[in-house]
Amino acid sequence: MSGSSFGQVFKLTTFGESHGVAIGGVIDGFPSNVELDFQVIQKALDERRPGQNQLVTARNEKDEVEFISGIFEGKSTGSPIAFLIRNTDQHSKDYQALKEVYRPSHADFSYAKKYGIRDHRGGGRSSARETACRVVAGALAAQLLSKLGIENSCFVDQIGPIQLSSNEWHDKTRIEASLVRCPDESTSAQMQSYLETLQQEGDTSGGSIKCILRGVPAGWGEPVFDKLHAELGKAMLSINAVKGFEIGSGFSAVSMKGSEHNDIFNADGSTQTNFSGGIQGGISNGMPIHFRVAFKPVASIKKMQKTLQNDGQIKELNIEGRHDPCVVPRAVSIVSAMANIVLLDFYLRQQRNTLFQ
Repeated sequence: MSGSSFGQVFKLTTFGESHGVAIGGVIDGFPSNVELDFQVIQKALDERRPGQNQLVTARNEKDEVEFISGIFEGKSTGSPIAFLIRNTDQHSKDYQALKEVYRPSHADFSYAKKYGIRDHRGGGRSSARETACRVVAGALAAQLLSKLGIENSCFVDQIGPIQLSSNEWHDKTRIEASLVRCPDESTSAQMQSYLETLQQEGDTSGGSIKCILRGVPAGWGEPVFDKLHAELGKAMLSINAVKGFEIGSGFSAVSMKGSEHNDIFNADGSTQTNFSGGIQGGISNGMPIHFRVAFKPVASIKKMQKTLQNDGQIKELNIEGRHDPCVVPRAVSIVSAMANIVLLDFYLRQQRNTLFQ
């Protein structure tokens, strides 16, 4: 199966299935002699893991990472870093009724058409469980980026019709104080109440995550096909359930005039506004990078639906099992991780580009 690797210099390859023995990854290109904080990595996994509160799936995975190469005496060696996260709480029997049917808006049908075979237990490779591997790589990247003065703030800014009115930088402590990872207490309470109602109805909701990256210097990114915002877009759209990505002013730019949208320079090279979202011409300009990621509602709902069997018949389906009413609270750590992976890759590309300047 191709398409399991991301990045050029800092490169992550993941493997494993949702209901297999384990998932894991191999990281190439991480610099040597970097002292690592394993508690930071585990904390990032804890923020993504299932079973953490009443608003997420009840699947109870500890998500403890085991590093099996590339680290010696707490420091990176420069060789590939391989790791495992063992699956311990699979309920594969919950999916037996799905063996002969294609769930609406899942990857079941398209996987079967592409490969001629599919793992119906939790979606196999198409399951969001794979994203735990990305969180490990992102947490490693974050430790190196922090030494460069780069900060990352990701938070939920919308669930269903409830939207956070302010999108400024928010401290991680405030974000993590909310069950839904929305930094505003009042908005968070409304989102939580909304999701609790949906849980009772057997339904789900979409939402969005805002990400702000500070401290990225001007000059990161490649022109034409490897633009920094293009890679960020690819990274975010590779996350399960993501249906939209916008950077800076995004789609609101279509209703603006050039005289309104242009970011006017200050004498130091900063700009008075930041409609560009910190990237111009595909290259960072030194301003904060900010983007928004839209997630569709969770497709696994407990309401009765009509669906397609693999024999071409239409039948009624009621999906059982353990599922989130909304993915965005747990996806904050995934969006943050993918942003860190992209930034570290472009930092290392920039080091290569400027070696002889």
